[in-house]
Amino acid sequence: MSSPDRAVLSLLTDIFLSFDGAILGVTLAFGAARAASKYASTSAALNKIKDAPEVSVSDLRSLIPPSDGESSLGNQRIVVVRGTVEPKVAGDGSHKNNSDNNLIISQETGEKALIIHRTQTYMYSGWKTLFHLSSGHRFLLERSLPKQGAGFMRMVPFVIVDKNQRSQSSFLVVNMDGARQPLPLTTVYNRLQPINSSPYSFLQALFFPEFPVGMLDVEKILPPGRDLTAVGICSFNNGVPEIKSCQDLPYFLSDMTKDKMIMDLTETTSVLFWGGVILGCLSVGILSFAAVRAWNRWKLRRELLQRRPDQHMIDDETEEDADEIPDGELCVICVTRRRIPAFIPCGHVVCCRYCALTVERGLNPKCPVCLQVIRGSMRIYYS
Repeated sequence: MSSPDRAVLSLLTDIFLSFDGAILGVTLAFGAARAASKYASTSAALNKIKDAPEVSVSDLRSLIPPSDGESSLGNQRIVVVRGTVEPKVAGDGSHKNNSDNNLIISQETGEKALIIHRTQTYMYSGWKTLFHLSSGHRFLLERSLPKQGAGFMRMVPFVIVDKNQRSQSSFLVVNMDGARQPLPLTTVYNRLQPINSSPYSFLQALFFPEFPVGMLDVEKILPPGRDLTAVGICSFNNGVPEIKSCQDLPYFLSDMTKDKMIMDLTETTSVLFWGGVILGCLSVGILSFAAVRAWNRWKLRRELLQRRPDQHMIDDETEEDADEIPDGELCVICVTRRRIPAFIPCGHVVCCRYCALTVERGLNPKCPVCLQVIRGSMRIYYS
């Protein structure tokens, strides 16, 4: 481990262990709360997918009765439909074969697609590489800095049909409005284009925290004829079956089957549950330890205040002329009064009574000589 890594690790350790580990305990408690929130949402999604019937496209009319006119809330239901995606070619919502004219063509590869998602992201370099940071620190810094780029998505209306029966009456329209779940796209183009250096590149590297050195161009598509599983709210719109995404579910269009989704969500809920339990137990233990330490420190400070000597005792000590006190017996803090009390438990006699009380009332009282934590002081009488 290099010196910058050790310095960063030491700084993070000091921050988390400050206040007797209270900051670490609060951080773990926040992580436990986040895990509990994600566990609740994931469990709810798991139950919805378990209760959702898995039907074919041709059986939708028997499961959900069509309504007259616009779709109503009473005829909406979460379903799981497995089929093949094909373009929607007719304006009335019917599906027909030989629909190549309704597809979009990738400009880079020439492949036909229903959805094309293209992103262009600038790759930066700069001061991060000057300090020779490790990959972990660089990863954290790159995540914290926003990356400039552009992204756009093109799509055509498409439907889901049965794998073996692709009649005009058996299709399900896919409504992509408001869908935020990740799509099962296939990467067909991935290229890193370097940016040519200019006469000002040296100045950019010197005065700016980072500067672009390349552009990553990625294109992903959803090809027609692909077998997918749609999970969402199904209803009939003007007699045409339609499915749209449910914001409470992590899936909408996926390559996984219903059983695979249930297995994946079950593993996720198990990890979130036990992770939340472990983080919660650790946070409770650390915060309890910090609370007990703070309580004991407060009780000790109150006892010291109750045992505080009268003001005239301190005044009596200050009446002695500092010139008459030998140098080896002067207080190391004020250098005006005689050393009288001894710190407990180290036993050093280095302060006057007034300065000893000031040290004892601090948040983290330590002996000025050995820096050992002190519990109090005791007056020493010389015979």
